[in-house]
Amino acid sequence: MRAGPGAPSGQRDDLGPAGTVRVQFVTGAGGAGRTTVAAATALAAGRRGMRTALVTQAADVPHPADGGTGGVTVVPVDRTTDFRQRLAAVQDGALGLLDQFGAQPLEPDEVTELPGAEPLALLRALRRAADGRYDLVVVDLPPAADAVRLLALPDQLDRYLRRLLPPERQAARALRPVLAQLVGVPMPARRLYETAEHWRAELALVRELVEGPGSSAVLVVDPGPGGVDLVAETQAGLALFGVPVEAVFAARMLPTGSPDPWLAGLAAEQQKACAELGDHLGTLPLIELPHLGRAPADTADLAQLGVPAPGPAPRRLGPRVTDRLAEDGELVWRLPLPGASRDRLDLVRRGDEVIVTVGPHRRALPLDSALRRCTVAGARLAGRELSVRFAPDPALWPDPR
Repeated sequence: MRAGPGAPSGQRDDLGPAGTVRVQFVTGAGGAGRTTVAAATALAAGRRGMRTALVTQAADVPHPADGGTGGVTVVPVDRTTDFRQRLAAVQDGALGLLDQFGAQPLEPDEVTELPGAEPLALLRALRRAADGRYDLVVVDLPPAADAVRLLALPDQLDRYLRRLLPPERQAARALRPVLAQLVGVPMPARRLYETAEHWRAELALVRELVEGPGSSAVLVVDPGPGGVDLVAETQAGLALFGVPVEAVFAARMLPTGSPDPWLAGLAAEQQKACAELGDHLGTLPLIELPHLGRAPADTADLAQLGVPAPGPAPRRLGPRVTDRLAEDGELVWRLPLPGASRDRLDLVRRGDEVIVTVGPHRRALPLDSALRRCTVAGARLAGRELSVRFAPDPALWPDPR
């Protein structure tokens, strides 16, 4: 596959609502072949005429000798360059404050990226790729648990920024001279608030790509023990942050009927694992990918896997409210959580938010204005959905008379 900013024109498939970019995230078990599936997905889409970008951190994406890929552009994630650029921007915006404290800015040639720089660099690469040049952006994500945390970053960072540097900064501007006299040091400059606003705007764009109507995920697993648990936990974590799973790939499937007892035994274990996965997934597709007997080396190998091009995105996930005031005197807040289990689910209301914890993943979700004037009457997890019942608080609810 070639790297570069451009992409050939082609016929756009009906991938999602008009004006949206179709984004498919690829994650799953570590070492299961996520990058291979991401590259094969992008190739299948490119050959169908979709203008396709593949966002990846891998340096060894399979490619043919001539570099052609039928309409796919690789968007590499350069975490070192990204970190240096972001640090330089922060230093430029805070030079006055650094001078006040006698701090010495870092020079570009002495900067190395810190732990945690990689997820932010990947999200910014996604933002660049989803600028309207492409019909489809395929994103090669880290292993499942890290992938969910990465996709949660835009929402979490936006929440932290709003709490630490609130956008309603007029009061802060007015109080800054007074506070400076009280504490004896200058208050953060106006540039600090402007920088925070810029970050919030950028985070909002990335968050819309993650949770928007054109996004979905596919999971890649080794067909073996633990596959169902990994899929269930990842499904629930992704759903918590608004990303539906549209398919699961069982990678490196061995042929059945081998005369070799050792290979026949491994193939039987894979078939048993796939049967268990199929029972868990229900109507969600489980796609078996053949073992090629070698690591894919070029686009001919990728095409041989038979990975399909993405179709229209599944229905967008997210909380919704059902009005049952007339029947039961309640409003019901519903959140789809496929894969969640009762023993790994926790729910807390804190002020105007509901904090939902699913396994290792947690999110604070704002309540609608009507629900803020209610008290929690009960909650339950039924099937693939969390339901929380709210009863109007008489002290806050308007009198119907």
